[in-house]
Amino acid sequence: MNKQMSARDVVAQLKDGMTIGIGGWGPRRKPMALVREILRSPLKDLTVVAYGGADVGMLCAAGKIRKLVFAFVSLDAIPLEPYFRQARQAGELEVMEIDEGMLMLGLKAAAMRVPFIPTRIGLGTDVIRYNPEIKVIGSPYDGKDWVAMPALPLDAALLHVDRASARGVCQVRGPDIYMDDLFARAARSTYVSCEELVDDAFFAQGDEARYVHWERAATTGVVHLPGGAHPASCTPAYGVDQAHLRLYAASAREEGGWARYAERYVEAGEAAYIDAVGGLAAIAKLPATVY
Repeated sequence: MNKQMSARDVVAQLKDGMTIGIGGWGPRRKPMALVREILRSPLKDLTVVAYGGADVGMLCAAGKIRKLVFAFVSLDAIPLEPYFRQARQAGELEVMEIDEGMLMLGLKAAAMRVPFIPTRIGLGTDVIRYNPEIKVIGSPYDGKDWVAMPALPLDAALLHVDRASARGVCQVRGPDIYMDDLFARAARSTYVSCEELVDDAFFAQGDEARYVHWERAATTGVVHLPGGAHPASCTPAYGVDQAHLRLYAASAREEGGWARYAERYVEAGEAAYIDAVGGLAAIAKLPATVY
């Protein structure tokens, strides 16, 4: 079974109004090449579920998001993503703002195909006050109150990995898989971009299989896109491009800044983007970020 696709093929499977989960964490291992392909498309009115970074910010700038389910939207060194901030302060988004752990539990519930997971997270906080769809329920065992974190089922998930095979086996070699395994299992369809395309036999070597974190059956499509997380990191292949993120953030302070950024780095296509940021050799030299 060959699940190889192009980025354009992936976006052609997505429809207006869908709920899209985007893997990664802030500026770390985001499927940015797939996000840029969405930016080049007419897709709109999306509900996006993410631990957000520039992926969310760019989709906000382009007016693609109707509703955002998020725990944070940050570029790390730049604490609050600037285009998200503009959209949030202007009231342009419907939002479900929740704790990091609650988002994880919502994805886990969807992956388990259960309607909710009980948790203490959020009790006594404004998370419940501002999200009336999240219910507090009584335990049938001890009579105590628990937050019933609802499942967050996804129409599609977009992820970026280090290696993948054409059959959909995916490997993350970085120090943290974040919640990508839950995104993959919570979605009806999961589309994965990868740095390196390998044969299945690769994963039988040494301990390579240890870094495969979800079943290949959960992977719908694989896109070979070296540098596809840039300007986010894809540790250990490359770190965050801090200089590019500063350039991007600065554009949010300029009149017409997004239009100029998009013209230079989005509209001409992915090959032109890689050339504009210095090529794959320059991306490979980006040092690992120290946290």
